[in-house]
Amino acid sequence: MAQVYSVNAVGYVNLTIPKGFSMSANQFVAPSYKISDLIPSPTPGTILYKFANVGGYTLDTFDEFDLVWTDPNLTLPLGGGFFIFTSAPFNVTFVGEVPQGTLTTATPKGYSIVSSQVPQAGGVDTLGYNGEPGDIIYRFSNTSGYTLYTFDEFDLVWTPSIPSVNVGEAFFLFKGVANNTVWTRNFTVN
Repeated sequence: MAQVYSVNAVGYVNLTIPKGFSMSANQFVAPSYKISDLIPSPTPGTILYKFANVGGYTLDTFDEFDLVWTDPNLTLPLGGGFFIFTSAPFNVTFVGEVPQGTLTTATPKGYSIVSSQVPQAGGVDTLGYNGEPGDIIYRFSNTSGYTLYTFDEFDLVWTPSIPSVNVGEAFFLFKGVANNTVWTRNFTVN
């Protein structure tokens, strides 16, 4: 008998989407990144805001009468994120394969919504994002709004501290320069 094993790791994350606005992200390799597959049954009337660096927001609403997304094919790729607004809290489970290998996320000049591709909490530096002078991270809290973290151009450190993010959390990243156009992380489970 030959020993057979898989190098793939699968997992899931249960997130509670709170009433009001919040930011979130899918951090698993899934068969489909369509909103209708990733978030199949939110609170009726829920609105998802997907941000594009050029062009602003694309909105998708979970129709309160037909109980379907207005654009069920809207995609929510790894490394991205979204704003979501709901009138009542609901739970969503993201499930799939944990991304491994060399993972890259585009970080274009200007604003973008990004997240770690790996479902892991920690400082952005631990998660592979090395700031550049002038970078600003905007973490959003449903109860207190934005907290800003700036990568100081003289001391080359995050102020007031290194931003720490949670599993399933997305955030705004502002890049004043386009030197580092990707967030690269090498990650393996084994």
